[in-house]
Amino acid sequence: MSSVQMVTVSEAEGEQRLDRWMKKRFAQLTQGAVEKMCRTGQVRVDGARAKASDRVAPGMVVRVPPLPDAPPPPRAEAGISDADARMIQDCVIFKDQHLIVLNKPAGLPSQGGSGLDHRHVDGLTPALMFGYKEKPKLVHRLDKDTSGLLVLARTDRVARALSEAFRHRNTRKIYWAAVAGVPNPKMGSIKFALMKAPGHGKAGEGEKMVCVHPAKMKDYPDAKRAHTDYSVMEVLGTRVSWVGLAPITGRTHQLRAHMAELGHPIIGDGKYGGSSQENLGDGWGSQLGGEISRKLHLHARLLSFEHPITKKMMTFTAPLPDHMAKTWKTLGWDVNSVPPDPFDLTNWPGVTGPRGRG
Repeated sequence: MSSVQMVTVSEAEGEQRLDRWMKKRFAQLTQGAVEKMCRTGQVRVDGARAKASDRVAPGMVVRVPPLPDAPPPPRAEAGISDADARMIQDCVIFKDQHLIVLNKPAGLPSQGGSGLDHRHVDGLTPALMFGYKEKPKLVHRLDKDTSGLLVLARTDRVARALSEAFRHRNTRKIYWAAVAGVPNPKMGSIKFALMKAPGHGKAGEGEKMVCVHPAKMKDYPDAKRAHTDYSVMEVLGTRVSWVGLAPITGRTHQLRAHMAELGHPIIGDGKYGGSSQENLGDGWGSQLGGEISRKLHLHARLLSFEHPITKKMMTFTAPLPDHMAKTWKTLGWDVNSVPPDPFDLTNWPGVTGPRGRG
């Protein structure tokens, strides 16, 4: 156990969130531990109490309370199996000397957690060094069961620039999902705030995000503003829809919780898809049955951002994972029949006003 430390943020570390800075400095810390230390006032920045989400910058002094000893290096540092190395390298759809873009498979976590060992994107980054001295760094995350585009930075400078771009929403993200029923109207916005409900496991496993009406946010101080745009692109009767989703904010489980709150949970979502999970065409139940996979049908399809060094706009698309591609084929949906950005109304022939709103 260490003693109290007064640590100055260095120029090399740059500006970043306090929780991220602490976890980089002290590998033994979890997100939950950082949030608890901030909540109880044990962590202070320039002598003042601070939240985990507050920003720190070079020259600021952070009071760090006594910490447990750092654990031994994870086994990922000792070596990654050839099969896992090939798997994560096969996920690369773009790389240059500054960044790497992956098409993350469904079922692979972005970061580690209890019992996950090193088999997550962050733990597999030694296989993505491609001759560099440092491992690439995650810039954002996807849920374990969500597939699609994930960006890693190859240097600290690029990581800071991309994190800033993502924080200020200077990016465009489009997800594809299959959802129960048909949302009405066919294009709209969901602005329910989100707050965390604890799970039932010893370490909070099974936690869910709960939607809070914007008018009631003052009654729930832990609720955070959240905003999702959606657009229905294809339907099969009244039972299932193919929707495009654009997260304007980036909260945990935002798309899944918002679609469930709308009454149209994402197909295969066992956490937010209702108690029975059966889909009878009334907009509820996240399982279609038959040949349709029970896996989550949520995919980060398109990502557009300004390259932090060249300043050129970069746009990437990722093919559907196998289980979603099979569902699309079964339902007769053609991935080439819709525009890349369904929210750009100029892409829809004959549309002169907001599509789906009369």
